[in-house]
Amino acid sequence: MRVVDVAIVGAGFAGLAMAGALRRAGRDDFVVLERADDVGGTWRDNTYPGVACDVPAHLYSLAAHPNAGWTRTFAPGGEIQAYLRDVADREDLGDRLRLRTPLVAAEWDAADAVWHLDTGHEILAARSLVLACGRLTEPHVPAIDGLESFDGPLFHSARWDHDTDLAGMRIAVVGTGASAVQLVPELARRAAHVTLFQRTPAWIVPRGGGDIAPAERAHLAAHPGDLARLRAELYAEGEARFASRSGDAVASADARAHALAHLHAQVADPALRAALTPDYAFGCKRVLLSDAFYPAVASEAVSLEPTALAAVDGSTLTAQSGATYEADVLVLATGFTAAEQPYADLVRGEDGTLAAHWAEGMTSFGSTVVAGFPNLFVLNGPNASLGHNSSVLMAEEQSAYVVRALAERDRRPERVLRVRPEVEAAYTDEIAAAAASTPWLTGGCRNWYVDDRSGRLTLLWPGTVQAFHERLAGTDGSEFEPARTPVRGGDVEGEK
Repeated sequence: MRVVDVAIVGAGFAGLAMAGALRRAGRDDFVVLERADDVGGTWRDNTYPGVACDVPAHLYSLAAHPNAGWTRTFAPGGEIQAYLRDVADREDLGDRLRLRTPLVAAEWDAADAVWHLDTGHEILAARSLVLACGRLTEPHVPAIDGLESFDGPLFHSARWDHDTDLAGMRIAVVGTGASAVQLVPELARRAAHVTLFQRTPAWIVPRGGGDIAPAERAHLAAHPGDLARLRAELYAEGEARFASRSGDAVASADARAHALAHLHAQVADPALRAALTPDYAFGCKRVLLSDAFYPAVASEAVSLEPTALAAVDGSTLTAQSGATYEADVLVLATGFTAAEQPYADLVRGEDGTLAAHWAEGMTSFGSTVVAGFPNLFVLNGPNASLGHNSSVLMAEEQSAYVVRALAERDRRPERVLRVRPEVEAAYTDEIAAAAASTPWLTGGCRNWYVDDRSGRLTLLWPGTVQAFHERLAGTDGSEFEPARTPVRGGDVEGEK
């Protein structure tokens, strides 16, 4: 059985960021396990028409791999996927990258102080395990009466069926979140008609941006200092948005007015405007960016049904309002199972699985390490998402923390890091206190940042990226139990 120092699960942004951080720290004894046949994570899986990032491309990239070649302010999904392939090549991962290698099970072996990893065709042992599996990986399919009876093509936006010819079809879209806002304008151009089922309207602000001229791309490639300054400017703009997303009275009121002005400028019909106006606080749900969604919904090509899809009977769709519609194709733009991470059942620590530990919502210290799971690190997991800036920045901060923690591990005789349960509990309380008065918990909406089982904010970091950096940079190893001195095998003698 092969033993590696670090096993990384997932080859999206977080996994590649972790691999790069290890390489730059001189740690080459690692593998990256990826269940699919290519890198890219969510940008590999989401290929629906119009898919793009809503963070400016020069910021939605790794600091170690700046890209002067982005062709649009907000990069299309395929371009991001190509960028991640290029990052993997530049990191020279070679046979460290194991494609088509899923994690089937992971179990901590206290005697040998390693994680045993089952990939279905091989057992690996790793001294440390990094879960970089992403939070938007498993599509959420809502419970809709008779959904299985739909007699045409039916698929989730994250599992797009490119074999279905949409031209001239009656298409129904369920959901008005980030994917739907990008998807609906594209479908409106192709379909005979689009019916959009809206459970809850979103706050939408202008997107702006556009093509980046070849001359500007050439300039940035020739002047890396200007590229770095552009990234710094975009970062500062993102950090400034935190105030409006987190409930600052003045900033939220200004942002709300900006969003309403955008709605009024693009939708002339008062009744349709009313149906598209949220009744909850700005920032409570994810704020969306689009210049094309409102015009599409206001056009004759789209019918807005302002209630959820309640039932399906063949090609007939019935809304909660009682209205019925006929559809040839049904698209579920219904998000992901983000609060309950799909890998949690696969990982068994000292006292049980991650799923059991997180039965009332995810908990951690530093959004990265978990009590009862030695030498385990979770990227993009509990309280590591953002609503105001680039999530890539968070993965980079976590990767830097992991490198420092591994150095701490190596200083210990038994080479084991165990998170002190009371420290995890204190961090959980810290998150709860910071989130208590924010729109995410008090804004009058349901959002995917909050775990319904506990009512806690478990996905979003309730602060700026700079605050997260300072929180992790300020750790000194005291979050871990004192080192133990090995005596023989897996036995230990007291604490030092």
